[in-house]
Amino acid sequence: MKQEPLTVVRNQLIALDTYEMVLKGEEIPSLVQVGQFIHIEIGEGEEFMLRRPISIAEVNDEEKTMTIIYKVTGKGTHWLSQLEQEGQLNVLGPLGNGFNIEHHNHDHILIVGGGVGVPPLYHLAKKLSQHNHVTAVLGFQTKEAVFYETQFQQFANTKITTDDGSYGYKGQVTKVIEKLNQPFTTYYACGPSGMLKAVQNQMSHLNGYLSLEERMGCGIGACFACVCEHTNDKGYVKICQDGPVLKASEVIL
Repeated sequence: MKQEPLTVVRNQLIALDTYEMVLKGEEIPSLVQVGQFIHIEIGEGEEFMLRRPISIAEVNDEEKTMTIIYKVTGKGTHWLSQLEQEGQLNVLGPLGNGFNIEHHNHDHILIVGGGVGVPPLYHLAKKLSQHNHVTAVLGFQTKEAVFYETQFQQFANTKITTDDGSYGYKGQVTKVIEKLNQPFTTYYACGPSGMLKAVQNQMSHLNGYLSLEERMGCGIGACFACVCEHTNDKGYVKICQDGPVLKASEVIL
């Protein structure tokens, strides 16, 4: 984990209230493992007290850059959306435990994402596709909210769903998964807790991993602000430190 000022290479609107930002740095990008996140200092002074945790969508080792995708939901992310090229961000990271994918070889893997849970799965799909067959089911609220469909299609058989049916399949991701007649060996999912719980129940027969999203305070496991109930005697685990990626069979949503 490092603390480093990262430079904004690009910050652009790519979907409804959704921005893609490319950041350049000397140390943090080179340390990132798939599924990890960064903790960004927002604004100046005391207006925004807490950093914002944002997952990493892609890393370019040659250019020493990484890409994040975030949705504008309040004053903090609005401030982030106003940053221009050459602006700087104070970043802590990479943080958390990501996806362990080294054991996969010629497997058929299902990736399930919802909304702003989609970004870290792009980095995952890109890595897994090198030696495996990947199917991705990505859910969004509406057509205007869809992003990265073309990017995912480079590495996975990609299905898009929208809640209102304005694009792709209508309804929840679980409906599309029901129609996939393929022998998956593992699944990975990231998105809203309701979606994760539905996928967890539907795919209980498979080895699966969930990347959990939660509001965080410190981001390093000191404040107990982001906890999730665990199935073993530990009681609770810290999403920022023990996760964000956890075995689906070990968490209670």
